[in-house]
Amino acid sequence: MQYEAGQFDVIVIGAGHAGVEAGLAAARMGAKTMMITINLDMVAFMPCNPSVGGPAKGIVVREIDALGGEMGKNIDKTHIQMRMLNTGKGPAVRALRAQADKFSYQHEMKKIIENESNMTLLQGMVESLIIEDGECKGVVTQTGAGYRAKTVVITTGTFLRGEIILGDLKYSSGPNNQQPSIKLSEHLQELGFDMVRFKTGTPPRVNSKTIDYSKTEIQPGDEVPRAFSYETTQYITDQLPCWLTYTNAETHQLIDDNLSRSPMYSGMIKGTGPRYCPSIEDKVVRFHDKPRHQIFLEPEGKNTQEVYVQGLSTSLPEDVQMKILATIPGLEKAQLMRAGYAIEYDSIVPTQLWPTLETKKSKIFIQPDRSMVHPDMKKQQDKA
Repeated sequence: MQYEAGQFDVIVIGAGHAGVEAGLAAARMGAKTMMITINLDMVAFMPCNPSVGGPAKGIVVREIDALGGEMGKNIDKTHIQMRMLNTGKGPAVRALRAQADKFSYQHEMKKIIENESNMTLLQGMVESLIIEDGECKGVVTQTGAGYRAKTVVITTGTFLRGEIILGDLKYSSGPNNQQPSIKLSEHLQELGFDMVRFKTGTPPRVNSKTIDYSKTEIQPGDEVPRAFSYETTQYITDQLPCWLTYTNAETHQLIDDNLSRSPMYSGMIKGTGPRYCPSIEDKVVRFHDKPRHQIFLEPEGKNTQEVYVQGLSTSLPEDVQMKILATIPGLEKAQLMRAGYAIEYDSIVPTQLWPTLETKKSKIFIQPDRSMVHPDMKKQQDKA
């Protein structure tokens, strides 16, 4: 049974990178804001790559910082390595990248949110929107709590009807074995939104104590102090290195021999990638003549032995992943701690949104003050 649980100016569904910045921006502008997330222990958590920045994405971090966002400040306080990429090339392609201590990043960001005035942080599963007279007036959670708001922001990431795919194993799940959001996805479809199926993948994680680093190349952080935020004045100098190794002909042959067990090539995976982030299977097939591919061994934090095997994203079965690792220099005896996997999830077709990211569907999400509405949206309403 639904009950009235609270009134806010802005409600943000989700607490990943996008949700955090949306919520903090609203609260810092004076709006009474609530951020709802499935699990409070996963606020700002990076279930995939434990890094911030790099080519293209580094520009986004700078833009967020210029707009008063928190990502740049937070990674400056919690990284384990900062490095400028592509320094041997022209300045147009140079990109700052930080290796994150994913646990410190998450905990520090949660603390920032909890201490922000005008912000309420709630653990809950949003299952539907409150729609009255064609306008979105709030959200309803799994427990029946109805929270009303002038504006609702949806930042669900990879959770909408998420499914983990590993070899021939497929099960309903969000990233990192979190709960998926199923009913909200169904509700958005009922409201008339066209949905598209996206997919992405992650690599295996291995135990640092079982890696033979003598067979790899050290990749230290920059000696020159660097930061993403223009407000940062204190720099981390105690950095951890990453390490570089490579695949080889044996690795590639093993992958070729097991393509029939790959969900990408068996037809089990139907979604498309939102950006180019190829799996190791895809790289071996597409670039068949390339003798090797780079593999970066990246620590996930100062207080964990988990190492992220960057460049080995895969959805091959777990037993094949273990065999692949054993062919790579330095990883011959590496202990697998988490298998890589692919995840498929629902996303709203972006052509249904205005450049303001408000929906074109009816009046849903349109703010009462039409002076704040995109000009093209005003014309559409006037015609209606």
